[in-house]
Amino acid sequence: MNHIETLNRAFFLKINAGPGTAAWIIDRAALVADDLIYLIPVLLVGLWLWGREGRRNLALRAALVAMLGIGLNQLIGLAWPHPRPFAIGLGHTWIAHAADSSFPSDHMTVFSSIGISLLLGGEVWFGVLTLAAALCVGWARVFLGVHYPLDMLGAIGVALFAHAVIARPWRSGGPRLTLFVEKIYWRLLALPIQQGWLRR
Repeated sequence: MNHIETLNRAFFLKINAGPGTAAWIIDRAALVADDLIYLIPVLLVGLWLWGREGRRNLALRAALVAMLGIGLNQLIGLAWPHPRPFAIGLGHTWIAHAADSSFPSDHMTVFSSIGISLLLGGEVWFGVLTLAAALCVGWARVFLGVHYPLDMLGAIGVALFAHAVIARPWRSGGPRLTLFVEKIYWRLLALPIQQGWLRR
């Protein structure tokens, strides 16, 4: 076991909840670890439905960055499968999880991808809040025993790389793609748009 992995496991054990942890703390951490992710589609859909062209463009780009990030995670997991803590009997596990590769964290990749995209796209408050949520989710998933700290750092790296990959082609093709998706949106939701419930 190399030095980095030794440190990774040591930091995991410092964060991981022990048997004496209060049940209410475990419950709150599980809520953050598993359920906060559902705010991401709500945020993106909200930016699209009630945002102007700039926000729609940014929401679509952020979604693509997150999807690319998740795709890269799958490739990394296939090329370098890294067992989760519970798969090697390390620490304590407080939520159920498949024994797939731990590195990088999908949850942190999604939050980081969206947060970085929003922040660098000019939506500073949404970006900062999303990245703050990412830190909470990352901590909770280590605390509950399904990830290591380096899984979170790796996810941030994947998100940054995915954003860089998307950024260049998006400058030229992004507005056209946004307009194409808008046309579908205008057609499918024509009635609520006409009623003024949704922004055209």
